[in-house]
Order: sequence, then C-alpha cells, then structure tokens
Amino acid sequence: MGVIDRVWGAFAAVVKLEDKVARQSEAIKAQQARIENLVERVIRLEAQLELLAGAAAIKQLDRRPR
Repeated sequence: MGVIDRVWGAFAAVVKLEDKVARQSEAIKAQQARIENLVERVIRLEAQLELLAGAAAIKQLDRRPR
C-alpha cells in the first residue's frame, strides 16, 4: 500500500498545484487589466498636459509686446 499512497499523494499535490496555478492566472489577468487602465489614464493625462502647455505657450506669445 505504500506505493499507492505515494501515487495518491502525488496526484493530490498535482491537483492542488493546478488549483493554485488557476487562481494565480486569474489574479494576473485582473492585474493586467488594472495596468492597462492606468496606462490609458496616463495617456489621457499626458495629452491634457500637452494641450495645456501649448495653450500657455500661445498665451505667452500673444502677450509679448510687438
């Protein structure tokens, strides 16, 4: 019975490991979605910053004495 017990134990360990891998996979997917959301937000912020900097530069040019 020792061999059967070891085989059964190994099988149980593989099943547990598969469950852990599946849970980790779901966590990674959720983390990737959060990262992509943050990247999108940063891109929007960069675009707004560029627009505001351009508007400020135009105001500076308009205020210069001629």
